[in-house]
Amino acid sequence: MQNSMKIALVHDYLTQRGGAERVFELLCNHFPNADIYTSVYDQRNTISLGDRQVHTTFLQRIPASRKFFRLFAPLYYSAFRSLDLKKYDLILSSSASFAKGVQKRPDAIHICFCHNITRFLWDTNTYLREYGAYAFLKPLIELIFSVMRRQDIAYAQSPDYYIANSTTVARRIQNTYQKEAVTINYPIDDRRFIFSDQKDDYYLVSSRHLSYKRLDIIVEAFNDLGLPLIITGDGPETTKLQSMARENIKFLGHVSDGDRCQLMAKAKFVVVAALEDYGLVPIEANASGTPVIAYGDGGVMDTQVSGITGVLFDKQTTASLKSAIIDAQEMHWDYDKIRDHAISHFSEKIFFQKVDLMIADIVSSKVSSK
Repeated sequence: MQNSMKIALVHDYLTQRGGAERVFELLCNHFPNADIYTSVYDQRNTISLGDRQVHTTFLQRIPASRKFFRLFAPLYYSAFRSLDLKKYDLILSSSASFAKGVQKRPDAIHICFCHNITRFLWDTNTYLREYGAYAFLKPLIELIFSVMRRQDIAYAQSPDYYIANSTTVARRIQNTYQKEAVTINYPIDDRRFIFSDQKDDYYLVSSRHLSYKRLDIIVEAFNDLGLPLIITGDGPETTKLQSMARENIKFLGHVSDGDRCQLMAKAKFVVVAALEDYGLVPIEANASGTPVIAYGDGGVMDTQVSGITGVLFDKQTTASLKSAIIDAQEMHWDYDKIRDHAISHFSEKIFFQKVDLMIADIVSSKVSSK
């Protein structure tokens, strides 16, 4: 049935390479004949789409839109509403903000893969902490955002169906948009990760250096314990974290995908202290045969089995994390079992089995109701 349908894939913006973009890349690979749409596209800094054409909006013609895409937030819904998608039978939007607002013809089907509700609108204080350069505009931002929140709720009614990446996000969709969502945990590309049951003597953090990631408590915990810690990635918190850290903590900055996979495979544990909507890093660690030490709330509750794939700590505090590290050291870990859990639950194959079945059921139901 899908082979005879005209399909459009729509993503918020393709200007970076984060978790949402990696999932969209998988969707593009799985639907090779689908047309691709986004608001703005920066080919050099985002996922690889080969020679496929990427259709953009009027925002693409504004030179600064790719570099300063967040500043154009009030224009995005207008941009997506202006897209003409009437020729498509099935629209699959990948959205943490605006792409869910695209229009379709009445008999078409729109399924939204929702990475989160529009976070900067509904968690504005956290958003402004991460982008402190805009904090002085807070009164004006709040005025604009109050209008945008009403738009967000209205345009969130556009999709016929929602797929959430975690039960946490499914609850937010229900509470904020009053829309039910099916939870299908997003996959990792398990072919990229290297399994090793031979672990070296270091712990690993693989993360952007943003305040909500809570790398500060990780640094404090490892300062106190004196254990070897490697931190990859960078961001606005890097200088602060480096100034806090003692000599047992090494900062590698940005590393290649190959080096990152090697580091994950050989680490004793991968440490995550953030409250994540979903979070791919713990699954990537598990696919490498590596257990995680993670803050036990949010998306991690869908992906980790305490005592089997990792250890969860219950408070975002240095003391709680230190206790979890000590507990993890004293436990026996079956590295093969850790990898098997990741592959059997969060592989690309498992993900698309669920997605294809859901789409087939929706299409079949729609055809039978005519």
